[in-house]
Amino acid sequence: MNELGRITPDEFKKTSKIPVLVILDNIRSMNNVGSIFRTCDAFAVEKLYLCGITAVPPHKDIAKTALGATESVDWEYVENVVDLVHHLRKNKIKVYLIEQTDDSVFLNQFQFPEEKIAIVLGNEVFGVTEALLPVCDGAIEIPQRGTKHSLNVTIAAGIVLWEALVVNPQ
Repeated sequence: MNELGRITPDEFKKTSKIPVLVILDNIRSMNNVGSIFRTCDAFAVEKLYLCGITAVPPHKDIAKTALGATESVDWEYVENVVDLVHHLRKNKIKVYLIEQTDDSVFLNQFQFPEEKIAIVLGNEVFGVTEALLPVCDGAIEIPQRGTKHSLNVTIAAGIVLWEALVVNPQ
């Protein structure tokens, strides 16, 4: 780690983070969960919430792709994603779905605020829980030009978090 200039998980926990909370809503693949842990570490995300059927560490399939990020990233399991969103909004945190909706804003047109926000990434097949649509502040859509109008949830997380990092460089 020293040769690569990497910090320890304890040092990481003390570093400044981008003001983004990531919420995983019913992610079924443990490999995807692990990969998103790793992405949250890479972009220094403030916190990761695991909701619904989303698996939680410790688990070998999460560990396989997280590569230790379950030890560095602050995370919490909350069973009901709608309750979590209500709690966050009550605490003045805006919550955005990463989803294609009738009113979604393309990521390249979305203005990330300087204050803390939360993003919700949904199930690999069904997307976000439908009950979230009326309780969130909006939806962000990643523009796509191909025949497949969806991305793997881990890829979507990386794209959105990169944009959040560019706006909030530490």
